[in-house]
Amino acid sequence: MSKTKSFHISKQVIWDAYKRVKANKGSAGVDQQEIKDFEVNLKDNLYKVWNRMSSGTYFPKPVLRVEIPKPDGRMRPLGIPTITDRIAQMVVKFHIEPTLEQQFHVDSYGYRPNKSAEQAIKTTRQRCWQFDWVVDLDIKGFFDNIDHDLLMKAVRKHTDENWILLYIERWLKTPVQFSDGSQKSSDTGTPQGGVISPLLANLFLHYAFDIWMSRYYPINPFERYADDVVVHCKTLIEAEHIKSVITSRMRACKLELHPEKTKIVYCKDENRRDNYYQTQFDFLSFTFRRRTCRTKDGKLFNGFNPAVSLKSRKAILDTIRSWKIHRKSDKTIFDIARICNPVFRGWYQYFSCVNPSETYLVFKHFNSILYRWGRRKYKRLRTRKQFFSWMNSIRVKYPNLFIYWNIDGVGIRTVQ
Repeated sequence: MSKTKSFHISKQVIWDAYKRVKANKGSAGVDQQEIKDFEVNLKDNLYKVWNRMSSGTYFPKPVLRVEIPKPDGRMRPLGIPTITDRIAQMVVKFHIEPTLEQQFHVDSYGYRPNKSAEQAIKTTRQRCWQFDWVVDLDIKGFFDNIDHDLLMKAVRKHTDENWILLYIERWLKTPVQFSDGSQKSSDTGTPQGGVISPLLANLFLHYAFDIWMSRYYPINPFERYADDVVVHCKTLIEAEHIKSVITSRMRACKLELHPEKTKIVYCKDENRRDNYYQTQFDFLSFTFRRRTCRTKDGKLFNGFNPAVSLKSRKAILDTIRSWKIHRKSDKTIFDIARICNPVFRGWYQYFSCVNPSETYLVFKHFNSILYRWGRRKYKRLRTRKQFFSWMNSIRVKYPNLFIYWNIDGVGIRTVQ
């Protein structure tokens, strides 16, 4: 270790952090520097990151605030650090994540290695079959309202490295810069979009919720994906109690449950005959509700199951419409497949984890757009019968041309 450096941070970990940040891609921060710009003087830029972090003279730049649309029409604020700050945050993440991962709860699924939303959905489905009631929690403005003192108290329980504590505190105090150039400092919150933010958010809720639930309400399992949480209960009385005590617990941790979005849900199915006004909830872009299902031997029954939510379906359809495929008469069917398949693949991989046939309406709509494209491009394909006959001939020769052609109940022949 160099005698001139305050902290021992290897150059190799800086290099590894840069490679991870590059792989993650992402937009430019307040300095408008993208990865390609950073790489023009890569060696010098990485040396500056190492030198400043090692000497304690590293200070982050303001976080650029941008807004992206949510499925419900509202906007989600994101904070985009600069490339340099993302590399520095990745260095800290490399050091503390392995230790924190050993402590985190098994039913915390968000932004963790070897954990996924698909796992959370499947676990939630199984437990909805076992428990009649769910408390669907919504923490109001969670990322913007994390208390810094409580968060740093949690961080100190897991590291005594001065440089880690120093830089996390600096990131928490970094102001947000808006599109008009104005800046705002805050005593609470960690911006969504930062490399370190999801890890810090998980750490905060590990103590504010996960450990507390395990200690005081071990018979009520839950699934948590970042700040999206569902808790399972046996009875309505139990669910009302759980909702009340969690509300108090969040207040003690300087957070607030959304009064309208936090709700109790009855998991009504064929065998549950009670009446309750709330019988469905959304979790991770899936809607859980009573649905007609089929047993292995072909019998139909009413079960409580998840499928792609209406909000998610609308967002997908909006994306498909934005491509304006019907106007691309200069493209071949193979060109269109190359344009659409990467996005279709992502949708399919996520929503096919349960009830993949529920994506039927999405791809049926896309087939209608393809029909409009075919009519503009080929004069001989004026009727739906002519078009789908032609498409079926394509499908025989190229059965994997479009991802959704292989989904049961969704293929081109079923939507003519």
